[in-house]
Amino acid sequence: MTKNTVKSNISRSARLSVAPMMDWTDKHCRYLHRLLSGEALLYTEMVTAPALVRGGALHLLEFSPEEFPVALQLGGSNPVELAAAARLGQAAGYDEINLNCGCPSDRVQSGTFGAVLMKDPGRVAACVAEMRAAVDVDVTVKCRIGVDDQDPEEVLPEFLARIVAAGCERVTIHARKAWLQGLSPKENRDIPPLDYDLVHRMKGLFPNLHISINGGVTSLEQARTHLEGGLDGVMIGRAAYHQPADILSTADRDIFGRDHVSDPVDVVHAMLPYIEAHLSAGGRLHQISRHMLGLFAGRPGARAWRRHLSEGAARKQAGPELVEAALALVAMQPEARAG
Repeated sequence: MTKNTVKSNISRSARLSVAPMMDWTDKHCRYLHRLLSGEALLYTEMVTAPALVRGGALHLLEFSPEEFPVALQLGGSNPVELAAAARLGQAAGYDEINLNCGCPSDRVQSGTFGAVLMKDPGRVAACVAEMRAAVDVDVTVKCRIGVDDQDPEEVLPEFLARIVAAGCERVTIHARKAWLQGLSPKENRDIPPLDYDLVHRMKGLFPNLHISINGGVTSLEQARTHLEGGLDGVMIGRAAYHQPADILSTADRDIFGRDHVSDPVDVVHAMLPYIEAHLSAGGRLHQISRHMLGLFAGRPGARAWRRHLSEGAARKQAGPELVEAALALVAMQPEARAG
């Protein structure tokens, strides 16, 4: 497969992506999501460049070949270090390297990366340029529309212009400002108002830039509205995690035009060999099953499914049979809607 073919495939997959989410989108979560959708682009949790380059934590790059297409999100602000981390990511097999310019947590700010980088577009551009020079895969950016007292109408176009000039061809914009002081990371996901119109206007200003929108999207219907409105992609976060089947089961058909719809019952059966292999390698069931709790959200038996997995998966001897027993409870539930 040629470099241009890989880029083309990734750009197509980016029509719908699952957001990088700390403590959530680990390799087990991504394996589950890939069984639900063969097309959507998946992202790792943020991995810091210092952890890879200085700490040698290459285990953070582990993933299954079945996860493709999959992107590595990096955190950092040192261009040389990020370039070195990007090389490690490409060597590990990732299809894309993404730079985090959107996370507002105190821990991230103290490392001078994440949303605080919105204040320094020159540094971000330097990082993108070094990373682009270091790898052949796409280098992308995830950002906010601005931070603190910045005027997004002014700062976002300048920010995008700088990273485009540095070689960035795809960007994901979380359509909220981030407040670096006074709001927690959770509050920063909910309290600052969404400005979808601003993100859509950026497509008019940067017609050759692949722009995905993120923030507050909770259904494929909303995603299609953004795509039909002219954006190139939609990134969904919490909804894709808490109700994965609702977002991903019909995504291949509804977003990508494939004749494929996944069944969460079939997905559970397909997870069993993966669970067996994880347990054989010394892992624990709850490390995987915690990502499966929302598979039947809103469907008959969802409550019984969640309860059985939650109560039993942490036990030392818990294995695939617990998952099969929980699945049997889904079929047994008479109620029309789960709680």
